[in-house]
Amino acid sequence: LFRSIVREGDVDRLSPLVYELKSETANDWVIRGNGLEQCILKGAELIRWKERRRELEEWNEKNPRLKRGLGMACLSQGSGVAGVDKASATIKLNEDGSFNLFVGAADLGTGADTVLAQIAAETLGVGVEEIIVYSGDTDICPFDSGAYASSTTYVSGEAVRKAAEMVRGMILEVAGRMLAEDPKNLRCEDKKILSDSGKEIPLEEVAIQAFYREKFQIEATASHCSPASPPPFAAQFVEIEVDTETGKIEVRRFLSVVDAGTIINPKLAEGQVEGAVVMGLGFALTEEMEFDEQGRLLNPSFRDYHIPRADELPRLETVLIEGYEPRGPFGAKAIGEVAVNGPAPAVANALFHATGVRIRSLPITPEKVLRALALGKA
Repeated sequence: LFRSIVREGDVDRLSPLVYELKSETANDWVIRGNGLEQCILKGAELIRWKERRRELEEWNEKNPRLKRGLGMACLSQGSGVAGVDKASATIKLNEDGSFNLFVGAADLGTGADTVLAQIAAETLGVGVEEIIVYSGDTDICPFDSGAYASSTTYVSGEAVRKAAEMVRGMILEVAGRMLAEDPKNLRCEDKKILSDSGKEIPLEEVAIQAFYREKFQIEATASHCSPASPPPFAAQFVEIEVDTETGKIEVRRFLSVVDAGTIINPKLAEGQVEGAVVMGLGFALTEEMEFDEQGRLLNPSFRDYHIPRADELPRLETVLIEGYEPRGPFGAKAIGEVAVNGPAPAVANALFHATGVRIRSLPITPEKVLRALALGKA
């Protein structure tokens, strides 16, 4: 089963060609974090792959009209556009020990502000409530190439981590002078500066020392552009029911098992996966732009262009495999887009299992199913 699977240590030779990066070394494209095998095994266990396929085959023998099938797909995506996506972040310490975080990356509803605040808070040893985020405002925020290509956590997050490390270093320098300690023996924790010898000082006092006595602002800006785009991986499993008289496909259950490195915010990550699955199911089954001979769009409204509604969705399940990508902030990779890639091939494979017909054009409409069934019978 796993003879041809992508493994940690393999070199991704396709992506540099896609990105037209001729100067990058092969070492930049070594796959260093890969949980694909775990995704497949965990998904197969949860879906009861072998047992369930046998059960559905037995069910199909007893039901001439409705047929059920189980399919799966393996998938990957990138983490930003290598050598192109660039992000910057500025972090400023306030005298009450809170921080202002300025990022060019815009939160499109993905939860980016929360994730970037978490990265800063973890680095600076404070609660996430101490990070005040200003994002996407070009008057006050540093440049970011944009919230696209699954880049915000991996690229913008690394810029935030770098800026936070610079600010942390400045804080420890000031605290070292206040405590007569080597900064190397100090750490930021619980909004305090703690020493290995047991001394401690509140972060607010360090801010007051810097602002009012040493007369400087603790603030830093950092940028990040990754030379590689480490892939998140996933395995997706779907159970469907096909009405062989109408061609209609009903998705009964959908399971995604995803490796996105370190999961910084599990709830937001699950939301990203499930939103992508819904988009992928629409792509697989219903969404199609129709044009006339003059190129005019024939279905320009949601009355004619059908996207999945909440009451049409199957049981959605998401499992996150905890991995580690050494080039990402705290080991994180992208997660926003990877799950959109699997529903179409997984549904097509489930259709083949249910009926024995193979459809390779999307969307897999009832008309295509009926046509394929008729050809199969012929």
